[in-house]
Amino acid sequence: MLLQQIINGLTLGSVYALIALGYTMVYGILELINFAHGEIYMIGAYLGIILLAFFTAIGLTAVSLPLTLLLVVVLAVVICSAYGFTVEKLAYKPLRSAPRLSPLISAIGVSIFLQNYVMLTQGATDKVFPSLFGSGGFRFLSTRVSYLQAAIIIVSAVMMLLLQAFVMKTKTGKAMRAVAQDKTMASLLGINVDRVISITFVVGSGLAAVAGVMVAAYYGLVNYFIGYIAGIKAFTAAVLGGIGSIPGAMFGGILLGLVESLGASYVSSEYKDAYAFLILIVILLVRPGGLFGKAPEEKI
Repeated sequence: MLLQQIINGLTLGSVYALIALGYTMVYGILELINFAHGEIYMIGAYLGIILLAFFTAIGLTAVSLPLTLLLVVVLAVVICSAYGFTVEKLAYKPLRSAPRLSPLISAIGVSIFLQNYVMLTQGATDKVFPSLFGSGGFRFLSTRVSYLQAAIIIVSAVMMLLLQAFVMKTKTGKAMRAVAQDKTMASLLGINVDRVISITFVVGSGLAAVAGVMVAAYYGLVNYFIGYIAGIKAFTAAVLGGIGSIPGAMFGGILLGLVESLGASYVSSEYKDAYAFLILIVILLVRPGGLFGKAPEEKI
């Protein structure tokens, strides 16, 4: 029973971690909480259903299901990245020099706009993601793990490792770290700050799209409001790990998923949404900067 809840928590926490990475990357660069990020995740979930329905209609699903799922994920990433890029250019870039409160209000406004945009275009009722994986699974230490759970954990881990390698090893990643430390100095050294900020939004939105498609497949239901709850929890995970820290966002998401799963199983499922905030309060009382909190000049 305990191991089963740990597997469930790892599955849920992997999704939270992917979404939290978008929050922490944007904060590391701009010191801005992108409250519209949860809605990008929600759009990714809707795109999973829409694209799968399209490929099923043209017969691609019958030819190769793995290829279809790969195309669904890739196209969802591309479209959500375009959404993230557009949001940054229209809602945040014009306010780059504005008082700190202005971008925050803009982020909340974009979040509300995207929620209503999806509700009006897709309807207010729940959408169903087709059951493609059945009940297949395998035994792990006397605990049953579904193929979908294993896929979510593995894909999330690979995405996190690739992101860490991208930030630490590539030229663009080094530029992102330089901009996070000092935007003015980075600009004087020839780094295109606007381009780096756009890339940050694109990468974060792509990760949220992957999380959205996986959640749609896992739970089978999607509605226009899922981005709000998941976004708040992912933001909590980012703060828990240390906002601005990529390893912190990963660890915070996993920890949050485990706490929520174990709390719902052994305490009460009625308060499962409250456990995330309870653990956040406890951690911040002990370590106000989060578990992986760093000095301001070392955010990423």
